[in-house]
Amino acid sequence: MIRFSSLKENLAALDKILLCGVLLLFFSGVACIYSAGSGSSQGGNYAYRQIFWFCVSLCAFMAALIVGYRKFMDFTYPIYFTALLLLGITILFAPSVKGAQRMISLGFIGFQPSEFGKIAIVLVMAKFLNRYPPLNLKTFMGGLLVGIPALLMVLKQPDLGSTLVYVAIILSALFVAGAPMKYLLSFMGLGLAICPMLWPFLKDYQKLRLLVFIDPMRDPLGAGYNVIQSRIAVGSGSFWGKGFMQGLQSKLRFLPEPHTDFIFSVYAEEFGFLGSSIILAVFGLVFTRMILTGMKSHEIRAKILVAGITVWIWFQTFEGIGMSMGLMPVTGLPLPFLSYGGSAILSISIALGLLGSIALESVKPYK
Repeated sequence: MIRFSSLKENLAALDKILLCGVLLLFFSGVACIYSAGSGSSQGGNYAYRQIFWFCVSLCAFMAALIVGYRKFMDFTYPIYFTALLLLGITILFAPSVKGAQRMISLGFIGFQPSEFGKIAIVLVMAKFLNRYPPLNLKTFMGGLLVGIPALLMVLKQPDLGSTLVYVAIILSALFVAGAPMKYLLSFMGLGLAICPMLWPFLKDYQKLRLLVFIDPMRDPLGAGYNVIQSRIAVGSGSFWGKGFMQGLQSKLRFLPEPHTDFIFSVYAEEFGFLGSSIILAVFGLVFTRMILTGMKSHEIRAKILVAGITVWIWFQTFEGIGMSMGLMPVTGLPLPFLSYGGSAILSISIALGLLGSIALESVKPYK
């Protein structure tokens, strides 16, 4: 638990630069979501819903901050098993949307268990590797086996994007916990060697996504359409951009899913290269502050926790921006803080609350 006397003192001790960077990214995202939605029948509904989820997420952030990462660690295994249970329910009962089962519907609201699974796998890796450092082959394999069940269940949905995030979290946790490079490199080499063998097991739409990533013109009016229109949107922004609410690709509905998958394309078209450079600089600042939090901590489990959260958010940022420019295959991962989605912003807010509690634990109170 956080060892400060009041919530006011906790907030005063938080990393203001990190929080300002996150808020700037979020409200930039709300503006782009509003702009993207203005070309559809939804109007500004997506933006208003995102603000609602921001309020919910702010409460979740405060709760995680007050409870603290130590208390979360005490309940790591129940949290992880609950996440596995929810992932199992998703596979068995969730409706298939665009070839994947990702969302559990509760009537008026739905959520994605794979998003909350990211918190669970970060916690379980930190707890297990703190107790059993991966310094030899036995404990290294043990660390892998801890995360494999969640990874396989997300792959079964199938959600290739979240599966890659889980892999990145597991590898970063092993690295920070002190795993020898020969084990990490061998595992990654084995994974790359197995990749071609997985081709027959991929769904048809997944195969097509990979093929149009290499050559979008292979199916310009089908699977390659999204990538082509996204590239056009990014390129048409030029240096200065067309201006807020002036992007034609989203307004004329050429750009599919502009408020979620391709939110960066909307931003790049309206704010251009200059605005995109600024948003990338803000992301860089946020990641730098997160890394500094881990470096200041004196606990290995806290360092592993920070590494997992940072790599999780970084990987989704890299993939989300990369696929908007055609540099990465389309996976459907939300761009952190910018893309529309309640589950994504809620899970990241809880993760940031845990990170904030680590920062507060690292601060020495001086009188």
